[in-house]
Amino acid sequence: MERNALITYKPAAETIKAAILQGQYEAAKGVNRIQLAVYFGIGKYISLNTRYSVWGSGALNAISQILRKELPGLRGYSETQMKEMRLFYEAWTILDPNSSVATDELQTNDFQEVAIPTSANVELEATNPSVITDELLSGKYKIDIYHSIQIPNLADFPVEDFFKVPFTHHTKIRAGAKSLEARYYYIHLTAEEHLSSKVLEKLIKDDAYGHRDAMPSNFTHTIPDRRIARKAVMMFKDSYLLDFINVEQIGEREAIDVDEREVEQQIIQNVKQFIMTFGRDFAFLGNQYHLEVYGVEHFPDLLFFNRELNAMICFELKIGEFKTSYLGQLMGYLSILDAKVKKPHENPSIGIVLCKEANRDYVEFVIRDYSKPMGVATYTTTTNMPDELRKALPDIEELKKLL
Repeated sequence: MERNALITYKPAAETIKAAILQGQYEAAKGVNRIQLAVYFGIGKYISLNTRYSVWGSGALNAISQILRKELPGLRGYSETQMKEMRLFYEAWTILDPNSSVATDELQTNDFQEVAIPTSANVELEATNPSVITDELLSGKYKIDIYHSIQIPNLADFPVEDFFKVPFTHHTKIRAGAKSLEARYYYIHLTAEEHLSSKVLEKLIKDDAYGHRDAMPSNFTHTIPDRRIARKAVMMFKDSYLLDFINVEQIGEREAIDVDEREVEQQIIQNVKQFIMTFGRDFAFLGNQYHLEVYGVEHFPDLLFFNRELNAMICFELKIGEFKTSYLGQLMGYLSILDAKVKKPHENPSIGIVLCKEANRDYVEFVIRDYSKPMGVATYTTTTNMPDELRKALPDIEELKKLL
């Protein structure tokens, strides 16, 4: 690095150094929000200087060298990491009441000041960061870490969770989640479950946010292990295409249970396709699985074991619209499975009602008070599809010829 560059950016490095030292005073007490405030303030300072071409292209590298020289052993302030601070600020400019983004989005100055403790031994010069002048380069500008973040009075903003999430996790959330709603979700999940950085990264990659309401269920309330509950939520969709079931062969009959038995038999004949439809790691245990307690016999439709969840999965097939009585029936099956069949090392059994139609809002309302983990999914077949969609599918005979 040229000597002139080091001299040029010495005042800027001193400004950042002051913020670092001031933040370390409180951060030493284990206050995560102080570290975030420091990074947010520094990120804003860097953003104002670099985005408005106050600094040259080598500024961050020069500043990083100066900081390492003056603060031996300092970590977390490389050129790359300071760019992350800038991105952190720019991703959350809504938390800066002086930013144009906050003004445009909120159309109000209704902010609440964050409770970041100040110290009698640390004094910061109050400035207006929105004014871009020669002070940015001269070093007269001071980073006010105690007032750099202010929370807009938005009902859905996760205030407490936001400050519990470490900066490293914030960088992954910022990079992987593009919408505010998705970021709120991962912030809350990280704070609530104390997720490691690697686990968070995998959840974002697997689009846990997109799968959070995949199927109406009560998994999050009935499965004690948060990790298993999250996996269960992500594993099941709210609707499945079981194109190997030919409803025309089933026909119209008076007895509904006979129709359901036909569906069951077709699933059994195509159990591999059924498993592939629902995902990996399913093992088929049987259909009309015999259960007995106090001399009363029960025969749940389909029973599987899932290695990923380490639990039995009981499916009840219904060819009509969802009814609340199906949950009561499934609840009884799960109670017997857990008491009589489940191994000590296995997790509680999970039940799925698989029916042709279901009102999602209604299901979510009635399922919440059941104590066993259950969900409701719907299914359709190619013969149930609208003509336009079915015609768009490739002809099965032509596909066989090609294969």
